[in-house]
Amino acid sequence: MTAWVLAGLLSLPASVPAAESAKAAAKVDGEFIVANTAETREWPSAGLDYAETRFSRLKQINDKTVKDLGLVWSYDLGSTRGIEATPLVVDGVMYVTASWSVVHAVDARTGKKLWTYDPEVPRATGTKACCDVVNRGVALYKGKVYVGSLDGRLIAIDAATGKKVWERDTLLRPDLAATITGAPRVVKGKVIIGNGGAELGLRGYITAYDAETGEQAWRWFTVPGDPSKPFENEAMEMAARTWDPSGKYWEAGGGGTVWNSMVYDPELNLLYIGVGNGSPWSHKARSPKGGDNLFLSSIVALNPDSGEYVWHYQETPGDNWDYTATQDIILADLALDGKETRKVLLHAPKNGFFFVIDRTNGQFISAKNFVDVNWATGYDEKGRPIEVPEKRSTEEPFEILPGPFGGHNWHSMSFNPLLNLAYIPAQTVPLVLQHDKNWKFGSNVPGQPMSGIGWNTAMLLNPRPPEAESFGRLIAWDPIHQKEVWRHEHVAPWNGGTLTSAGNLVFQGTADGRLMAFDAKTGKALWDTATGTGAVAAPMTYQLDGKQYVSIAVGWGGVFGQSVRATELRTPGTVYTFALGGKAKKPAFVDYQRNTLLSGVKYQAEDVQPGAALYVSHCVFCHGVPGVDKGGDIPNLGYSATAVIENLDKFVFEGPMMPLGMPDFTGKLAPEEVEKIKAFIQGTADAIRPKS
Repeated sequence: MTAWVLAGLLSLPASVPAAESAKAAAKVDGEFIVANTAETREWPSAGLDYAETRFSRLKQINDKTVKDLGLVWSYDLGSTRGIEATPLVVDGVMYVTASWSVVHAVDARTGKKLWTYDPEVPRATGTKACCDVVNRGVALYKGKVYVGSLDGRLIAIDAATGKKVWERDTLLRPDLAATITGAPRVVKGKVIIGNGGAELGLRGYITAYDAETGEQAWRWFTVPGDPSKPFENEAMEMAARTWDPSGKYWEAGGGGTVWNSMVYDPELNLLYIGVGNGSPWSHKARSPKGGDNLFLSSIVALNPDSGEYVWHYQETPGDNWDYTATQDIILADLALDGKETRKVLLHAPKNGFFFVIDRTNGQFISAKNFVDVNWATGYDEKGRPIEVPEKRSTEEPFEILPGPFGGHNWHSMSFNPLLNLAYIPAQTVPLVLQHDKNWKFGSNVPGQPMSGIGWNTAMLLNPRPPEAESFGRLIAWDPIHQKEVWRHEHVAPWNGGTLTSAGNLVFQGTADGRLMAFDAKTGKALWDTATGTGAVAAPMTYQLDGKQYVSIAVGWGGVFGQSVRATELRTPGTVYTFALGGKAKKPAFVDYQRNTLLSGVKYQAEDVQPGAALYVSHCVFCHGVPGVDKGGDIPNLGYSATAVIENLDKFVFEGPMMPLGMPDFTGKLAPEEVEKIKAFIQGTADAIRPKS
């Protein structure tokens, strides 16, 4: 017996059969993923199957028995930041990631730790992560676990031992602020991953690496580069004709990062990717004379063997509103209009429309809004949006619905082929946008959103308050007739992804700290249990020894969850696993620790207004509005202890929170500017304080 196998066996609890542990996911390949679809006893890839339906055929837990669901075990992920991963389970072992890209292997029967792998991401990388220090999971293939680290590495880990096999730096240049937060996919022996960080000046791309060696197989860029240099391929030459070079879009990268959705169709041998937003957000700043700006906000089909372009469909031409198309793509075969079955893909991106697209050729079939939309009135027969012109104003502020948080964000949609219904974690967080005439790439002008840490939006946010109300809801959507079938209203936006099953169930975690089960046909709430913190990741289910389990990894966070929350609990990241008749005790829940509203910090009244602009440029997306927001997984400064704000300079210049990911603003803020930020924080607290 080789030493590495022996070491792996010695690290495993007795409850994991030795023969099973030695396999350590060695059977997982393309054929296994296809075969598993028939019964879905295991969960071998991010979306369960190649179609990424998140539809389980298990039905031991069903609409009649779900009332008897109880906790079997819980596992502490050791994290206080956002948890966004769907766990994978193969051979009795669960693989799940926590914040900072830490991988945990857990006995799926008992919840006992088998091993952890920490890629030791430098905490300064937190500055580059627009949307929390999160990770959406791993991929499995032939005995290896693949994870993308926040700082841009792709790492292969031995599934039995938790030891690193190889790693590759996926970044184009070390000075660029790219991150990885998405789960890799493995297609035909290639590990495929994209990057995030469009606002920080990136040119989007997706890369395939040899699963065994880590050698790069191909790379495909999503937007054109500097037109004075040769284009990489005909697709980039075509795309360049849709950009205005007078805007020097390549200096801000152009955007188009592929940070989440990748889906493979083995029958057609096509890889579908969702492409992100423009950099900067403002179309006028990015491409002054207009143009569709391919392949932003598009679904693109690639040949997975070579990375060559096959077709595309652009959902939001000339993106102007951070309308990424990176939300999960689902493949389905549907009989439309009573005609023969068509191979389609289903997509509910940020822009608020639900799309049905022919996945063989990219032909537009239909689109209908699933939330309130005010930027377009619909789509014409050619698949182009019928836009509302004032939502591209470069002179006046305008309220946009959905806002940049999206009508649906990365939180996973699922599809039940027995009912032909998709289950969407829908939402609205309204915002008012205004084109920023003073923006230049890399500028850091007070009032430019988060420009102090490198953001480039060329948009001002909320120059006046929005009028629409925010909401979060679960929607059952009929893609054949393009209509809502039922909805469940949640108390807040930013609820978790969904899981549906042959047991006529839909599971979803919620912002207010619950895991819920619904009747898949009617939407009736059938069961719920407290999770001790808001849940944003999607649940999953698996079967072992004839018993069905449902698991969810919870931990409040993400870009919205950094500064806002809907529960007073802030329990550390936890995996909860349930089965019928479970009687395990939950871990102790932890109350969110918050001081009373800030008082006692001395300031000059004339510093409040300039302090507000500085706060917007350096603090607001992480800490929220002082005293107005409650704080998420990052504290709201309006509820800080007086001594903290009085000594704010000691926190922003090489401060004690840097090991937790807080930026160092040395050289970016002057001491007198910190005084103005202090004035804004205390002044806002004073302004909202109830008057006796």
